[in-house]
Amino acid sequence: MKSICSTALFITLLGSVIGQGNRNDHYYEIPDSPKKYTAGTVAARVVDGLGFRYYWATEGLRAEDLAFKPSEEARTIEETINHIVVLVGILSNAVDQKPFNGIDIEGMSYEDKRKLTLSSIRMSSERLKESTPDDLMKYDMIFSSGTEYPFWNLLNGPIADAINHVGQIISLRRTNGNPYNQNISVLSGKVKG
Repeated sequence: MKSICSTALFITLLGSVIGQGNRNDHYYEIPDSPKKYTAGTVAARVVDGLGFRYYWATEGLRAEDLAFKPSEEARTIEETINHIVVLVGILSNAVDQKPFNGIDIEGMSYEDKRKLTLSSIRMSSERLKESTPDDLMKYDMIFSSGTEYPFWNLLNGPIADAINHVGQIISLRRTNGNPYNQNISVLSGKVKG
């Protein structure tokens, strides 16, 4: 009986640690700020803020959370995540100077979509940190339809929209009885305590 209780305690503690994320994960905490302000480092910091918020908004979601929606007309949390995957794909393609032709996420697990999104955010941030002002002028959003928008529209379009949808996930999961980790500080980009 004692070993069963010890095993149950170990599994509970392990689940608690897993549910709290891993310090080595992309965006468990926001990366250290760059040493100097440039157009690229400022844009990268906004993208890092998205990554940090997304990490914690999506950490520890349960199957019932992914399926949750507050009304028939609303998106589920997973549908909102799918939309964020597309928005981050647009960002990623823009900084790679590639046209966006969509992303095939059919059949991808929630965890795979989450990993893809976090790594794409990280890659985009790294590319932006290394950018010159002239580089930013090359980071147009180009769609398969031939429509193009300058980098400015990337800021107020997909990036701002993704941040907005992350806030929706936080609200929806709270409504569904699974609030996100209250020990994070979006101001410092760190986990408290």
